[in-house]
Amino acid sequence: MTLKELNIGESAVIETVGGQGALRQHFLDMGLIPGEKVTLVKFAPMGDPMELQIHGYALTLRLDDAAQINVSPAKTVRVVPAACPEQKVVEHPGLGEGGRYHTKKGENPLPDGTTLTFALAGNQNCGKTTLFNQLTGSNQHVGNFPGVTVDRKSGAIKGHPETEVTDLPGIYSMSPYSSEEIVTRQFLINEKPTGIINIVDATNIERNLYLTMQLMELDTPMVLALNMMDEVRGNGGTIRINQMEAMLGIPVVPISAAKNEGVDELVDHAIHVAKYQERPGRLDFCGEDDHGGAVHRCIHGIIHLIEDHAKTAGIPVRFAATKLVEGDHRIEEALQLDQNEKEMIEHIILQMEQERGLDRAAAIADMRFHFIHQLVAQTVVKPHQSKEQLRSNRIDRILTGKYTAIPAFVGIMALVFYLTFGIIGSGLQDLLAAGIDRLTTLTDNALTAWEVNPAVHSLVIDGIFTGVGSVLSFLPIIVTLFFFLSLLEDTGYMARVAFVMDKLLRRIGLSGRSIVPMLIGFGCTVPGVMASRTLPSERDRKMTILLTPFMSCSAKLPIYSLFAAAFFPRQAALVMVGLYFLGILVGVGMAILLKGTVFKGEAVPFVMELPNYRLPGLKNVAQLLWEKARDFLERAFTVIFIATIVIWFLQNFDLRLRLTSDPQTSILALLAGGIAPLFAPLGFGDWRVSTALITGFMAKESVVSTLTILFGSSAAFAAALTPAQAAPLLVFCLLYTPCIAAVASVKRELGGKWAAIMVVNQCVTAWLCALVMRLILLAI
Repeated sequence: MTLKELNIGESAVIETVGGQGALRQHFLDMGLIPGEKVTLVKFAPMGDPMELQIHGYALTLRLDDAAQINVSPAKTVRVVPAACPEQKVVEHPGLGEGGRYHTKKGENPLPDGTTLTFALAGNQNCGKTTLFNQLTGSNQHVGNFPGVTVDRKSGAIKGHPETEVTDLPGIYSMSPYSSEEIVTRQFLINEKPTGIINIVDATNIERNLYLTMQLMELDTPMVLALNMMDEVRGNGGTIRINQMEAMLGIPVVPISAAKNEGVDELVDHAIHVAKYQERPGRLDFCGEDDHGGAVHRCIHGIIHLIEDHAKTAGIPVRFAATKLVEGDHRIEEALQLDQNEKEMIEHIILQMEQERGLDRAAAIADMRFHFIHQLVAQTVVKPHQSKEQLRSNRIDRILTGKYTAIPAFVGIMALVFYLTFGIIGSGLQDLLAAGIDRLTTLTDNALTAWEVNPAVHSLVIDGIFTGVGSVLSFLPIIVTLFFFLSLLEDTGYMARVAFVMDKLLRRIGLSGRSIVPMLIGFGCTVPGVMASRTLPSERDRKMTILLTPFMSCSAKLPIYSLFAAAFFPRQAALVMVGLYFLGILVGVGMAILLKGTVFKGEAVPFVMELPNYRLPGLKNVAQLLWEKARDFLERAFTVIFIATIVIWFLQNFDLRLRLTSDPQTSILALLAGGIAPLFAPLGFGDWRVSTALITGFMAKESVVSTLTILFGSSAAFAAALTPAQAAPLLVFCLLYTPCIAAVASVKRELGGKWAAIMVVNQCVTAWLCALVMRLILLAI
């Protein structure tokens, strides 16, 4: 019997976990190990994926992946040590209450003046970002981890300028499955922080402690922050802090990051362990008597073999040994073992597998979870079913219900876009545009009064103010859109959207997580591209970024309005709706093409935690909005600024570099005339149309203004083309390269090569689709 065959509400015990390589390791790291009890909660509205309950948390899994996991009916469950015998009420620890654990043996204080560097590590959805903001306040700077586009946030702890905390990506284990896990592991091993702050969701402690055990194997000074302890207390539970410290061998501090309670005490402990280099008092989690001691003998035998290699490679030996047992090729390569040593290690592992009755990776995962069960049984007083869990279950009946999930999703996104592009965002955009226009007028009058050189005058007004100003006016739209999306993300709803839409997107080679960036693309391509950073797979991220520009952004609406009113007045609404669907259809076709050529293979497995719904912190949302606004402004005054000046120069100078007032004699007109023959087969070989398309690269709204200026009026433009010419032009405007701001975003995310590929791909696709439209109309 496989996990796929379970019915809703049924429970089973995992017997074996199929699959291979990094995917199978990911299953094990997420807690899908032999002997664990798992319950099927429900299926997604389209029948796939499924939601499971394991280790007290919700996990999603596709049916194809579930078919690789063999289970048996839940007659027996894993045997764990009994809880502490005393049944009296245990006093709940105060938030920030320090434990008694500080090892004195081997203290080696760092010299005064040494910068104490901390890695802030934890699972996703554990409150890590909230704690980072509480620790650093506004003392943050954003960069990138080497070689990847994963954001790297760092900052000094408030009141401690001699410190620097780096907020590592949220991960579930130290296995190299996703780019975030690789980045985290490289940072911890290569940059060797002086301390680790491991934040754990105390309401989901079993799931979170799996990463804690791997971090402790790094033998780096470490403090454990038990977050959301206020929720544990509110639900009638508690944790024996001192006993947990004694069993783990590191300081444990209960906190509530959202309420900023216990954070000061956490900082004191973290600085102490880093300053005095107090390393974990326990690295060995495999007992000599556990299952005959097979895993214990295996790990310690390998440790003795690789000790010198690990020291040379700068990798903690205990961490290296467990990773070798798991079959981690990156660690094996880093250790530079000779063939004889590899064969000895393989022999040791095979002997362990035979004695233990489990394969190597499952044996290590089982060892960790066995210790976690012991720890939880002896230190955690289980709460009642949490209010947060009950609330989430009630909400999910609607938001992930079989018949209500998709209508609810459509309604929520429609409301977000209406508020963004119809009321709040557009209102703020109008205010900013009015302010920019007012400033432009004042500057124009001042330059005129000072009799400034006409070329400089034109550069400042027509180039900088008009060009950059038109792009800046989108800032309120982007900030407003990200405000609503961050609310949906932080509440936990976006994880449900991915769950609901996964089956649909998998047909075109993507996972459910890709739906969010593509939806944002309907509003604006720039934030859509930026939102793709959350995708765990590099393949999915690149595909999503390349497909997002096919979703018709709001900046193209003026073009649709002009053409619909001028050429198709009776079918205006139908034409505009049809354009949106055409963009989606072409995007789907491109996805299928990319899936079969450049990005062969399946989308990454959909193994994801569904967190409880929580209200987002206002401080976190404000911090995110500031980061998005700053990121956009940096682009506006770099790439976009340069592009604006180039377009202005080409539009206002002739080949002899003389300022010209006749658009027809400008360099831009000559360039447009040069490419106009390319559009002749499409029915619009006029140089004025080509000029408008070039200026549309700056901002799509410029297409309408340029056409109006060059043709003299909207009526003259309508008279110059027939509907059979206008329709291919409209299709081309829908599909050709997005604006310079979007191209700059793609360049920042994927590099110049992929940005160029995207521009060429969009233009070629637009030309071919416009040609097909032209041929169809001629045939009719």
